[in-house]
Amino acid sequence: MSPLPHSRLRSSGGTPTAPDRLLSVLAAFDHEHPALCLTDISRRAGLSLTTAHRLVGALTEWGALERDESGVYHVGLRLWEVAALAPRGLALRQIALPYLEDLYEATHENVQLAVRDGGEVVYTEWLSGRSAVGVHIRVGARWPLHATGVGLALLAHGDPEFQRAYCAGPLASFTPYTITDPVRLRRVLADVRRTGAAVSDRQVTDDALSVAAPVRGRDGTVAAAVSVVVPHADAAVPALVPAVRLAARGISRALGWRPEDGGVRPGTGPSDR
Repeated sequence: MSPLPHSRLRSSGGTPTAPDRLLSVLAAFDHEHPALCLTDISRRAGLSLTTAHRLVGALTEWGALERDESGVYHVGLRLWEVAALAPRGLALRQIALPYLEDLYEATHENVQLAVRDGGEVVYTEWLSGRSAVGVHIRVGARWPLHATGVGLALLAHGDPEFQRAYCAGPLASFTPYTITDPVRLRRVLADVRRTGAAVSDRQVTDDALSVAAPVRGRDGTVAAAVSVVVPHADAAVPALVPAVRLAARGISRALGWRPEDGGVRPGTGPSDR
């Protein structure tokens, strides 16, 4: 993914503030650019070399960045320590991991955990399976909600107003099978709420199918989604759906969800009431 657009890092007046410039340095790093020299940071952050040098120095001193012997910068461990405090990041991963591992042992396929950030999913865990299916996923990767199983599970249980706005917006296409018709997307989301599971067939790559289910927090709202990704050619969807839903239910209970105490039932959401 490319660095955050400057419009997301600037104040409402359009002029970059000091925090904007500092964040633009961190946003220069992504999965395609995990290591950058100072000149590259300056260019990707849209900053002068002098400003980039000053900000990189401050971030390195604090531990957000680290400089290796060749003079190249990497994201520092201090950011990892801070990220561990995020309830939807590493904290969620620690709770979910035993159930993700159980799902992997049951399927031996790619298992993923993701949360929603605006109109995108962010992957917080990924267990690599044995199949050679094309999975363009890494921890921290982002994809549009409508194009993935976890994204459909999260979108289906989002606020109805957000759903309407998302369906009305541009729907990016990655393969001939990607859902780009708003009417069809709304039907798919209704089916996800009805069944408690989402199936995304060849939407990102033409050889992969994913089955996902929502993970609920203590109050019953959907906090994350778990999925398994398998080769499209021999996908046994009827067998995968119960396994994925069982993993999602286990994580939900570990997060404190108790449906018997009045929580939301599986397969229901705000748009169903």
